[in-house]
Amino acid sequence: MAFEVVDLLGVLTNGILGGAVARQFKMDPVGFLVLAIASGLGGGMLRDTLLQAGFPVALTNPAYLGTAIAGATIAFFMQLQGRWATRVLIVADALAMGCWAATGTGKALDVGLTWLPAVMIGVITAVGGGMIRDIAVGRVPMIFGGNTLYATGAVIGSAEMAVLHGLDRPNWGMATAIVTAATITVVARRRGWRLPGPGEWNVRLPKPDWPRPPGRRPGRGGGRAR
Repeated sequence: MAFEVVDLLGVLTNGILGGAVARQFKMDPVGFLVLAIASGLGGGMLRDTLLQAGFPVALTNPAYLGTAIAGATIAFFMQLQGRWATRVLIVADALAMGCWAATGTGKALDVGLTWLPAVMIGVITAVGGGMIRDIAVGRVPMIFGGNTLYATGAVIGSAEMAVLHGLDRPNWGMATAIVTAATITVVARRRGWRLPGPGEWNVRLPKPDWPRPPGRRPGRGGGRAR
């Protein structure tokens, strides 16, 4: 029950975030609704479609679609700004991201996938909705770089779920993934932690002094051989 509450909290939060993007683009209520549903339910629908294990939960449990619509409504009528509103949305989104990563990984393992594709499904579940939202408005998804760590927390949370699921401790895996992913995401946001870009991987190595050029031998001062 507690995990379902966190799950629905994530749907509500991401529905609000989708509506916030619609507000930035000055969309009408239909735009708010579409982006809220994509943001709040897109990852789970991608997961269930890829696993082919029945209808997506978002279509069979009315609470999910209703919660996403509620998020769109809140974002349409309320302009959530200010330090505390931002902090609440960040924390709620981070908690839900860990929950979704663990849920996706657990479902993938339950249908017989090995740990590596299961972790991939977990990450897709966690970040897929945001990707669909950003692509829908014609911008590069935020998780592709230039922002603080986000998908990294989903990867770590999914890996933890895979390990603990293999030890027959799925509930522990869910709780651990939620705490770890949320902590990484919130701390990274506060401290500005980012993954390095391609140009930042370059490392300057000292020039070796061997082999020595012909006609030189080691000695004091390194003079010519006599």
